[in-house]
Amino acid sequence: MNILWSEFTPWTSLAGGLLIGLSAALLIALLGRVVGISGIAGALLQLPTWTSIKQWGWRLAFILGMVAAPLVWSLFAPLSAMQLPSSPAVIIAAGLLVGFGTRMSSGCTSGHGVCGLSRLSTRSLAATATFIATGAITVFVMRHVIA
Repeated sequence: MNILWSEFTPWTSLAGGLLIGLSAALLIALLGRVVGISGIAGALLQLPTWTSIKQWGWRLAFILGMVAAPLVWSLFAPLSAMQLPSSPAVIIAAGLLVGFGTRMSSGCTSGHGVCGLSRLSTRSLAATATFIATGAITVFVMRHVIA
């Protein structure tokens, strides 16, 4: 295995991790809500009810903040070039599988991995272990079995 030292970015990775932790801490401290991107985005796509309309503002602000973050970052440092390593059909299929997985596990990596583990949730521990194991198996199969 070769390490691309030019792609090694400990400071930007640390900054990203700190921002994720800060956003999770602020959301739970200010609104009593746990960060889970699939739940936040999914609630915006459902038919509105009176309860969901009251929750709509902070959810939209959170998603817009995620979209705005790279734009703000680009004021200070260049953004990495986006690369699609596979065909659009494979990317779409992968996205649908991720969506299916988040529904099955009642959450995504941000909800279970960041917030659930910090709250010592056994369900989140099981979900996160499953995410990691599935990812490792997928990488192994794609690199060593299919390729």
